[in-house]
Amino acid sequence: MVRPWMVVILIALLVNPWSVLAQTDDPEAVAQALVDKLMEGDYTGATENFDDAMLEALPAERLQQVWEALLQQVGAFQQQTAVTFEEVEGATVVIITLQFEKAALNAQVSVNAAGQVTGLYFASAELFTYQPPDYADPETFVEQDVTIGSGEWVLPGTLTLPEGDGPFPAVVLVHGSGPNDRDETIGPNKPFKDLAWGLASRGIAVVRYDKRTLVHGQKMIDQGDFTAWEETIDDALAAVELLRQTEGIDPARIFVLGHSLGGYLAPRITQADPQIAGVIIMAGNTRSLEDLTLMQVPYLLELDGELSEDDQAQISVLEQQVQAIKDLQPGDEAEGLLFNAPAVYWLDLKGYDPVALALSQPQPMLILQGERDYQVTMDDFQGWQAGLAVKENVTFTSYPGFNHLFIPG
Repeated sequence: MVRPWMVVILIALLVNPWSVLAQTDDPEAVAQALVDKLMEGDYTGATENFDDAMLEALPAERLQQVWEALLQQVGAFQQQTAVTFEEVEGATVVIITLQFEKAALNAQVSVNAAGQVTGLYFASAELFTYQPPDYADPETFVEQDVTIGSGEWVLPGTLTLPEGDGPFPAVVLVHGSGPNDRDETIGPNKPFKDLAWGLASRGIAVVRYDKRTLVHGQKMIDQGDFTAWEETIDDALAAVELLRQTEGIDPARIFVLGHSLGGYLAPRITQADPQIAGVIIMAGNTRSLEDLTLMQVPYLLELDGELSEDDQAQISVLEQQVQAIKDLQPGDEAEGLLFNAPAVYWLDLKGYDPVALALSQPQPMLILQGERDYQVTMDDFQGWQAGLAVKENVTFTSYPGFNHLFIPG
């Protein structure tokens, strides 16, 4: 179940799911100042070093709401116990461990080269030991490191291979939005690792990999223009090709499983490689990304039971950004668009209809949905059902009580 403090990162990802950080001279000082201001109740001061995207996503009033809601869950602050750092593509994340009355939390503060805060994420500081799901049997498969793609965009990945000679059917796992790792880790949850281990336990090979926006995010931003092809599709196609060249894999039985954004783009992946044997879509949206975001953000802002004037102002800005996307024309180079993504990203998706494209494809499809998913809802699932009603080789299944990660929540 998503904890209340996860609201912070959910909002941040909606604003800029490609956010990465360039190194600054003293990221620790910037992060420490933010945490100190929170402890003092100085929320305006805490946002002093926020970049524009963070200020839009988490202004002082909203930050106060989130912080006070968090304190209700974890109790009074007791002490700071550690400061650590993570580096990704030259990016710096300062992790400040805070002990509260009822729990320990990591405040993960992202700081860019200009000393601006570009991300804030509170997560449990407890060390989670991965527990395989009941349906996985680690004695029935092996895992090995693989490389997806080539050249400057190469990605590290994992091939989970059933024991035996094969040839085995295989699945490529395609991530949702954001700079996801190969397990699609969110807190203690690793849905892609669960899938890989579960499928391999049943004789199906699986390849999963770190997403390009995680491994090469800063390079993508530096280069400027990119689309869903560079973000997701090209690497999924490279993973399919890797499986075709792998001994023990049946090249005629390679499938693509897309979660969330990956499900939305799955018909494009199949269109680019018609030899793909079939598609599994888990919580894939049928609505455009901008319309989906316009649904998600008000929901998140209303979690505290009311919409403040600041919340309403954020929604108004979001509505303007969505309209700006819909007004884009080929050749436009507008700035300040949703997620801070370039205009070409949105132009590439303009008019994209995943349902219509899926209907035109002969491959069998399995479409899955959690009925308590607020990020991609049953409205999207019903969109797949309605649009693919005449397609004979499609199966629809929804799960009561499951959220976006297909776990109870």
